[in-house]
Amino acid sequence: MKIGGIQKLTLIDYPGFTACIVFLSGCNFRCPWCHSPELVIPEVISDHPEISEKEILSFLDKRKGLLDGVVICGGEPTVNRDLPQLLKKIKDIGFKIKLDTNGSNPAMLGDLISRKLIDYIAMDIKAPFSSLKDIQKYTKIVGVKIKLKEIKDSIKIIKVSGIDYEFRTTVIPSLHTKEDIKTIAKMISPAKKYFIQRFRPNKNINSYFHNLSPYSENFMDDIVKEIKVFFDTCESR
Repeated sequence: MKIGGIQKLTLIDYPGFTACIVFLSGCNFRCPWCHSPELVIPEVISDHPEISEKEILSFLDKRKGLLDGVVICGGEPTVNRDLPQLLKKIKDIGFKIKLDTNGSNPAMLGDLISRKLIDYIAMDIKAPFSSLKDIQKYTKIVGVKIKLKEIKDSIKIIKVSGIDYEFRTTVIPSLHTKEDIKTIAKMISPAKKYFIQRFRPNKNINSYFHNLSPYSENFMDDIVKEIKVFFDTCESR
């Protein structure tokens, strides 16, 4: 496992708790709009500074009583076979753990839940996922061929897990329409929380997205008004 970075404090990424964020390198998706190439693209990862597990655990040990939790994200954390071992060490120090995932590894999700190694899951849903046409759209958005069954299985596992969770979709002009988001909402409902997120033009993997303007706040708010009936909480952020 390669640890690509740490944000020592976040007040917004773990709802209700003060936390830090640990970024794990490596991802099985290649979303062209992704703004973390240093955690996704192998040749960029190799040039990016690495933080040792020992350094992370030492930092956390010193933050006992000051932080409540740790957010584990990437990249895609579940591509690391030794993820459970890292989470167990963090748990042993006494922290809650939130996992950010693309939902492509339901087997590991189920294992982490059954072993009580995570307390909150945030799963990214990239596109609708029911038809052949949806498979083509999902593939276009994530940049690789995928198995939609894995996405569906992860959603089911999360919804019956008994732990807190959220689903979320980053809404990208040229890739998503309002109807896409409405379809996703209907497919995952009923559910606790669904957030739609504005795309951020930044150091995206594909330079096409560097100058792409995000959808307006009004556009996002209009979608929320149409889909919020399906969820306990539904917001744009």
